[in-house]
Amino acid sequence: MDCCICGPMAAIYRPPRNTICSPCYEGAKSIIAFLNDDERAAGDGGGGSDGYRGLFKLTNSSTKGMAEVWEQVKEMRDREEEANQRAGFLEQGFGAAWMEGAHTDIVVKPGNGPPIPAHKAILAARSEVFRHMLCSDECKAAPAGDCVSLPELAHDELSLLLAFLYTGTLDAAASATATEASERRLHALLVAADKYDVPFLGRACEARLAAAVDPGNALRTLEVADRVSSCAALKERAMGAVVEHAEQVVFSDEYHDFAVRNAGLCVEITRALLAKAAGAKRVCTEKSEDVYR
Repeated sequence: MDCCICGPMAAIYRPPRNTICSPCYEGAKSIIAFLNDDERAAGDGGGGSDGYRGLFKLTNSSTKGMAEVWEQVKEMRDREEEANQRAGFLEQGFGAAWMEGAHTDIVVKPGNGPPIPAHKAILAARSEVFRHMLCSDECKAAPAGDCVSLPELAHDELSLLLAFLYTGTLDAAASATATEASERRLHALLVAADKYDVPFLGRACEARLAAAVDPGNALRTLEVADRVSSCAALKERAMGAVVEHAEQVVFSDEYHDFAVRNAGLCVEITRALLAKAAGAKRVCTEKSEDVYR
């Protein structure tokens, strides 16, 4: 079909014989439906897309059609650019305060290495747990010597955690998962995000770990995901990799130590493997029955 939108002759209109291909038609319907759903969500108190509440008032019978959609998309783009500029402004300012250590009023001690200076206001604003740790009342004194200790984190892990609290971004040393050291940092940050109630950090770590799951790290990822209650999707992704590459994973040297530490997860792996085998057997049976019909 010579589509008047995506076809090679799109610039030449031949009314009333203009035609539109199925992908373009479905795409246009989906875009309008998305904008309508967003508007309904905002009207129901769901909020809709952040920053775009009340913008979309399209209907499938709108006389403006895709022209109106394009105007709304341009407005979304402008608002996104403004939001990115605002985020960059905040990141630059807080990042400079972090890198320069200007007017710090507390030090945070890791499990090893020297303490790291920080700002109480930033810690308290980013984490409800830190806010309670730093505040004092009639029943609890403030941290002695303006110092808090996070012994479960190594110095490099603590540095990455604090940098994220200031800038909202993961350092390249934590983002790259090509080495076991960077993977270890992400695991530590994921657990710390759960412990100190920093969900944005948890989501960032989970996304990077999920994107890097493979047979070589599936067991380690599965183990750390099982420790964090909010990482069900990451756990499912790692479990899927273990089941898909069961022979490679289960017969590896790493699996023995993993089984000693995680008996419960081994039970889950066994059940998942049996469920997969049962499903494959059921499919074969159905195919055999179809052949003899």
